[in-house]
Amino acid sequence: MPEQRLNNAKRIVVKLGSNVITSENSLNLVVIQSISSQISRLMDKGMEVILVSSGAMAAGIRKMGLPGRPEEIPKRQAISAIGQSDLINAYEKAFDRFDKKVAQILLTSEDLNNRKRYLNARNSLHTLMNWKVVPIINENDTIMVEEIKLGDNDNLAAMITLLLDADFLFILTDIEGLHDKDPRTHSDAKLISKVTTFKPQLEDYASGMPGTLGTGGMLSKIQAAKKVTAAGIPMIIARGDTRDILLRLLNNLEGCGTYFAPRDKKMASRKCWIAYTLVPKGKIIIDNGAENAVVQNGKSLLPSGIVDVTGEFGVGAAVTFESVDNGKLGMGLVNYSASDIRLIKGLKTTQIKACLGGKHYDEVIHRNNLVILKEC
Repeated sequence: MPEQRLNNAKRIVVKLGSNVITSENSLNLVVIQSISSQISRLMDKGMEVILVSSGAMAAGIRKMGLPGRPEEIPKRQAISAIGQSDLINAYEKAFDRFDKKVAQILLTSEDLNNRKRYLNARNSLHTLMNWKVVPIINENDTIMVEEIKLGDNDNLAAMITLLLDADFLFILTDIEGLHDKDPRTHSDAKLISKVTTFKPQLEDYASGMPGTLGTGGMLSKIQAAKKVTAAGIPMIIARGDTRDILLRLLNNLEGCGTYFAPRDKKMASRKCWIAYTLVPKGKIIIDNGAENAVVQNGKSLLPSGIVDVTGEFGVGAAVTFESVDNGKLGMGLVNYSASDIRLIKGLKTTQIKACLGGKHYDEVIHRNNLVILKEC
């Protein structure tokens, strides 16, 4: 039950959106103070809290006197660099009132796609939590380019939740939760208090419109919920400027936001990394027999079931695999390069050596390096 999960939560990730933490292109110090107070009280009770916070862009905009968010990437990078110091300084002052220290963590997708750097980031965060320091995480917009961009802080919060095997993800935004219509434009919009399955109409309900200072809308929050709930971790979307919202959520879920129920079985940490952190470098198309073996029977992907390959990638790369009939099925790490897979596709494992001049593996993707995503 949601209440039991909330009562038993020991480690949570809190994501604070741009439209909550800012006010008229400036930082909302009242909200920062409130969130800092609530997190401090939770930490005093023994809970570990990781904060993913937007707001650097807004702080930079205010400092430079700009009318709004710049369109050009170099200007966004510069504004973020200017604002980041103000953001972390605001948190430092707020948490200092409660004798808490903070640490700034700036990440790109490269930090999370490389397994060694991924584990290093996890170890650093664990150390900070052991020291009772509040990690405050943001995307490193200062060096952001499209190739290493994580997307938005909803996605980043989901990745951090998986990285740290947290018990709950709270996404605090400027509306109460997911509605059947956009509540900003429809007075009759109704709050959806609980989501147990991701039906197609959920994305129809979600507004993809970002706020004036943010990069993600409700659609990005739905996508974040898909990731964490598939890994067995629940998520809540709620209004961040509600008084004592975190304390209220952790004491009584009723009437506060939208609760996304997790799957019963929790996904292993390595498989979470493969499924939801890595950027696919190519695609493998498989036949119906291979789909049945991999999806229904938990088998590895063999070359005999492969009908096509797209993209150029090397050994160990992350790729998606798709059915000829049913679309995307999952993600995995390949044992062979794209060029070699093209040569051995459709062959039996006993024919690999003759075709390539050697054979290191029977499997193109071993089941231990393969994640089924079809249900998502």
